[in-house]
Amino acid sequence: MCEKLIPLLYGLFLLVGAFFGWKAGSKPSLIMGIASSVFVFFGTALMTVNVKHGFLALSLISGALTFVFLARLLKTQKIMPSGMLLLVTVAFFLFCIFRYLRS
Repeated sequence: MCEKLIPLLYGLFLLVGAFFGWKAGSKPSLIMGIASSVFVFFGTALMTVNVKHGFLALSLISGALTFVFLARLLKTQKIMPSGMLLLVTVAFFLFCIFRYLRS
């Protein structure tokens, strides 16, 4: 149960972030947030077919997002939202890697 709930919550977290980015006037945040959440939802759906492949996909997605948010944090030097997104994404990345290695 927890294996699918955490990725779903992370995907919803990205959607909420996309909405707030759009409310702040950033159309690229809306587009990238929606695209990222779709990939996370795809990885979660893939888990119903093969858990190991699902966590591999989620690890790759969150790994890429880690680099995106790190670059954004280094560029803007602002904790909100880049630092918060980086922290949550690294935690999700570690969760996915550990679950992938365990399955």
